[in-house]
Amino acid sequence: MIRNTIVAAATLLLSAAPALALSKRTCDRVEVNGMQMYYEVSGKGEPIVVLHGAHMNIKTMGEIIPMLAKTHTVYALEFQGHGRTTDIDRPITYDNLADDVAVFMDRVGLKKADVFGYSMGAATAMQVAIRHPEKVDQLITASAGYSMSGFQPAYLEMIPTMTFDMFASFEEEWRKLAPNPEGFAEFIDKMIALEHEPLEWEEHVKELKQPTLLITGDADVVTLEHTVAMFRLLGGGIMGDMGVPLPASRLAVLPATSHTAIITQANLLHAFIEPFLQGITPAGMFDAQ
Repeated sequence: MIRNTIVAAATLLLSAAPALALSKRTCDRVEVNGMQMYYEVSGKGEPIVVLHGAHMNIKTMGEIIPMLAKTHTVYALEFQGHGRTTDIDRPITYDNLADDVAVFMDRVGLKKADVFGYSMGAATAMQVAIRHPEKVDQLITASAGYSMSGFQPAYLEMIPTMTFDMFASFEEEWRKLAPNPEGFAEFIDKMIALEHEPLEWEEHVKELKQPTLLITGDADVVTLEHTVAMFRLLGGGIMGDMGVPLPASRLAVLPATSHTAIITQANLLHAFIEPFLQGITPAGMFDAQ
């Protein structure tokens, strides 16, 4: 989720992400809830909205965007105060971010789309599906949780110690894109407040109807047990090969993968995401040939 377990690694994501290999993309801004939201559109095919993580932007999502653009029309946006999107006099909360995505979709003429989010973007994607279910076709979350109890104890212990100084190394990269380069301290205050936002969404997750792909690292900020519990809330975890269709939702665990390492493995992510979006299910020995 947004929970940046290793600040130094997050800084590396900001400063050393691979350049996008998009040959054709359009860039624009649109008014969303009082802010000027920056977004890029690339590719051709069924639409998918891509939501970045905390302290990130479109570029730092890396190569997964151009990979998805080979078969989909990708709408990648930048959240409040992130990248080239303006900040406004409003807290950064998951409810607010999700409502921003819904308004963005209306502004660009997207009635419904697949939604893929990483980290903070994954939590936001979940809230879009919860608050605006009519707008989400298929849901993909990379490193998401539905309850604070599902986070690693080491991370929960770190949250109360968060200060501005922990994020000071982000400022130089942030200022390069920010419409108001002098607003970094206020932005960080909002992001620290977001880290304290309670997550208790179990009852809402149970009600989700969208096919959902959960992606996690085996050394993620959310525990494996929590992710499996969420998978079961979505109807997953049954035994296959019993003559009944598999659940619509799926679970993928990336090996030897920390929270910040998830988004750097674009080839592996794409190998999970694309078959899910296409509805491709591996055949078992007992499936009709």
